[in-house]
Amino acid sequence: MRFWFVHSGEVSIREQIVTQVTLGILSEELAPGERLPSTRELARRFHLHPNTVSGAYRQLESEGWVQSRRGSGVFVRASRPAARGISATRSSAPVLNQIFASFLNSARRLNIPFSEIRDLMKQWLDAPTASHFLLIEPREALREIIVAEIQQAVPNPVSACDPDDPLLMDKLIGALPLALPSKADAVRDRLPTGTELITLQVRSAASSLAEWLPAPPDSLVGVASGWPQFLENTRTMLIAAGFAPETLLLRDTAEDGWHAGFAQTIGVVCDVFTAARLPNGVRAIPFSLLAETTLEDLKRRHHAMVSPESNRS
Repeated sequence: MRFWFVHSGEVSIREQIVTQVTLGILSEELAPGERLPSTRELARRFHLHPNTVSGAYRQLESEGWVQSRRGSGVFVRASRPAARGISATRSSAPVLNQIFASFLNSARRLNIPFSEIRDLMKQWLDAPTASHFLLIEPREALREIIVAEIQQAVPNPVSACDPDDPLLMDKLIGALPLALPSKADAVRDRLPTGTELITLQVRSAASSLAEWLPAPPDSLVGVASGWPQFLENTRTMLIAAGFAPETLLLRDTAEDGWHAGFAQTIGVVCDVFTAARLPNGVRAIPFSLLAETTLEDLKRRHHAMVSPESNRS
């Protein structure tokens, strides 16, 4: 983490240290378990009094942000203090002045025109708070599956698009973007710098279908999806679980008559999107792709999205 100090006297150096470390932890620039510069190192580098630095570290420790380990140094705690941001006893205005001053100085050193800085700041300030999720995924069939799973878990609107969609920048307005692990890096390259991207975690096939196994021997089992990889992965998993290949009835929902023969099966292993399209009387065995931890995280983020509206009403 990079420190900077204003020696104007308006805000004490101790307060500046405390605030900058707090902001570093909240912004995740300082990771849990990370070691802070030693009192002697910080004092020597910025020509500060060692007692000032040690006093700031003691305050941070008393507020629950860091912990001191004898003989090792001062480290960021694994968990943050509950409901703690910038202390109410400290004004945020001097801190913001420092942040903006540092930002503008860096921009000037890079010879970035002030007009570009102003336009970018206006764009960020005018951007609406995220109100819905946007799945960015190139495979259309997979987009339908993931959107259906998320929509079952959260009431937020969930939309989706291709990473190469020419309207991607417009669709990002007011959206919290999502991507699967295999495409996260490629999607991130298409997003504006600093945009948060949630990487969705995938659940294991065994955990999704464990309650349905083992099936009676020689039973005919259907497998249906519009995503070819789903068909192949499920086939591999079922054979590994002891099903004979000839007892598996694989159907691509993109083909005509895809549900033919399903009435003779004991059930059809399928994705959530396909489950709603099976004929009446056919037993669906939904196979969720997203990990439960991911769905719980999206639920928490949904509550964070709607809480500001609740507070205003």
